[in-house]
Amino acid sequence: MTPTIAEAARAIAARTLSPVELTRACLARIEARDPILHAFILRTPERALAEAGAAEARQMRRTLRGPLDGIPIGHKDIYATAGLPTTAHSRLLADHVPGSDAQTVAMLSGAGAVLMGKLATHEFAIGGPSFDLPWPPARNPWDPTRFTSGSSSGTGAAVADGMILGGTGSDTGGSIRGPAALCGIAGIKPTYGRCSRRGIVPLAFSLDHAGPLAWTAEDCALLLQAMAGHDPLDPASADVPVPDFSAGIGGSVQGLRIGVVRHFHERDNPATPACARAVEDSARVLAAGGAALREVTLPPLMDYQAANSLILQAEAWTLHEPWITTRFREYGEIMRSRLAMGAVMSAADYIQALRRRRELVAATRAGMAELELLLVAGAQSEAPPIDSVPKWTALGRPGFLAPFNLTGLPALSVCAGFGEGGLPVGVQVVGHAWQEPIVFRAGHVIERELAERGRRPQG
Repeated sequence: MTPTIAEAARAIAARTLSPVELTRACLARIEARDPILHAFILRTPERALAEAGAAEARQMRRTLRGPLDGIPIGHKDIYATAGLPTTAHSRLLADHVPGSDAQTVAMLSGAGAVLMGKLATHEFAIGGPSFDLPWPPARNPWDPTRFTSGSSSGTGAAVADGMILGGTGSDTGGSIRGPAALCGIAGIKPTYGRCSRRGIVPLAFSLDHAGPLAWTAEDCALLLQAMAGHDPLDPASADVPVPDFSAGIGGSVQGLRIGVVRHFHERDNPATPACARAVEDSARVLAAGGAALREVTLPPLMDYQAANSLILQAEAWTLHEPWITTRFREYGEIMRSRLAMGAVMSAADYIQALRRRRELVAATRAGMAELELLLVAGAQSEAPPIDSVPKWTALGRPGFLAPFNLTGLPALSVCAGFGEGGLPVGVQVVGHAWQEPIVFRAGHVIERELAERGRRPQG
């Protein structure tokens, strides 16, 4: 079975695992499974083996760069990679080859991570799953007829299936945490400003977050350690200290005050029994660990969804207007449908959404005033059939993810069990700004008790 990043890092440091052999095993898994799952847009086996060889040389010299040295990863194909195509899963950028890496790509490369390739996404991180693009949509490894969620779809599928040990994603309305929930892995949307977005194809400037996905919360903490830091060339990047994100992993949750937000999944958007049970099971194990839990009421879920959708669509339209007004038919149908809504929004709509955003941020802060964390459902259902996803998602039932894009708070999705058909279900652990270590600590407790991390998709 594919090891976790933490397990592989310990074995590489102990010189009991070869980075080259680990990379070859992942390449073999990709060769066998990617024709079914379509997680990769571009594979880079020669580069991967060369980078793994360099890591192994450092291993033999005992000069490893850290826990990511020799670890196979992939990048969502909106992350710029020098000399390699960065397509955003769109025919409009099919021939786009950046001259430099995204800042986070450079940071992960500097930590010794091995690049296995570029990963499928929804077109420009919003238009999918689409079947009319040059590359097919990624499929869920627990059941290839099912949806991965998006837009970090390829990363979710590749990590869950064991093709890579971790990867990058982006999150504007839930695009890291959605695939984490439906694919049964972990994904962290850090605090807004924690990771540079420079060199990542934008969707909505005021909502975009960069972050990692991996098999466990601990692995996400290790990846985030290499990705976090101030970038003066990203206007949204915050100049704040970077803590040790793994420091609390395995520690006690004794005394943590945690609010359970039940009205989101009970009234605002009723969840399936398995998804609702995941919240209660998570609350139970946190309470058993000594955390103090109480129910919390926040503003209605649809209020967050409406403000997030208006801001996202207006900002996305601003970015794409020069293309969509001249190359409309080159976009996929779903991308056209979702993006075109921004054309009918007025400046007044956008400003009112920004005003409502400030009110929702204040209300959320007030709801968390006496708490360290929130516990929130991760998805309203297990993964649906991939061909059942509606084009007009912004007009449907509100999801549980957008509130934390709107507020910019760190939110971690972890697997909390399995539901119908053996499909995974997830929960979110949400913290105050810059408090990712506490989020990881609580997420690890849930995962350890409920997630069955020894269970992988069959295939």
